[in-house]
Amino acid sequence: MKSVRKALREGELEKDTYDRLVCGECEKPLKTENDPDEIKTVRICPDCNAEWKEIR
Repeated sequence: MKSVRKALREGELEKDTYDRLVCGECEKPLKTENDPDEIKTVRICPDCNAEWKEIR
């Protein structure tokens, strides 16, 4: 699982007009999976189910 920052640099993720993360392949906004016991947030594309981690 790649980090959000690395995926943004490589073009896998993009930001839309409102600074929301968007999958570069599907062009859909990402969903967030937040586990209170973890220090990371998992961002998931609803169409292709790709995952990226984001440190909080």
